Amino acid sequence: KFFVKTQNSNTVLHKVTEKNQPVGRKIVCQTLLNQNFHVDKYHILTPMNTPHLKEFIRSVLQEQAKKEYARVTLPFKKTDLAPVKSEETIDYHYGTLYKGYVEKANAGEGGAFQIAGSFLHGIYFSQFKPPAGANKPTGPFLALVEKRYGDYDKFRDQVKEVAMKIQGSGWVYMDTKGAIKTIVNHETRPDICLLIDWWEHAWALDYQADKEKYLDNIWKIIDWEKINARLVTEE
Repeated sequence: KFFVKTQNSNTVLHKVTEKNQPVGRKIVCQTLLNQNFHVDKYHILTPMNTPHLKEFIRSVLQEQAKKEYARVTLPFKKTDLAPVKSEETIDYHYGTLYKGYVEKANAGEGGAFQIAGSFLHGIYFSQFKPPAGANKPTGPFLALVEKRYGDYDKFRDQVKEVAMKIQGSGWVYMDTKGAIKTIVNHETRPDICLLIDWWEHAWALDYQADKEKYLDNIWKIIDWEKINARLVTEE
């Protein structure tokens, strides 16, 4: 086991059981990075029989602190997603809000919240293409959905059921194993395959309070090649 606690405090913030070193190290570092633990603010306490783990975690955290964040380049023109997403929405969501997350993350402001906001919006905006036809999924994504949910329509129904239960701001996504999950506010996750922004700014300009219509329409602009690439990469 290892423990993390704040300096000058005996309060334990996190504990993980290390089943074996390679997997354990990966879990440890991902957990710490997701929760934005900084070396200068936290003590990492490890058992005597894992003398290199503490330094390994410290080196990963130090590299993370040096990282610079950047907005993804839109794979479409700002007018291309209409009528699903208007140019006005893209200007505000991508050009103002997403930009703000990136700038604050690079400035060291806001901690994990800003870093996760930058991370999630990068995934979100990179998965879209102009609407065309029925835009039915293909390839590994479709095979996974049919195996787990029966068919694509049933999968979409499940996504809607989960999303409409979210209270407040967050995200709904399908992970690389096909499970539908949610994120409260912002949080980095290593298993995202398909991601839907469930913050009000994602739909309010185009749909007002009708977020269900936003969800129904967003499938028209999903780039299934991008989604399938995320599944292949995970494998």
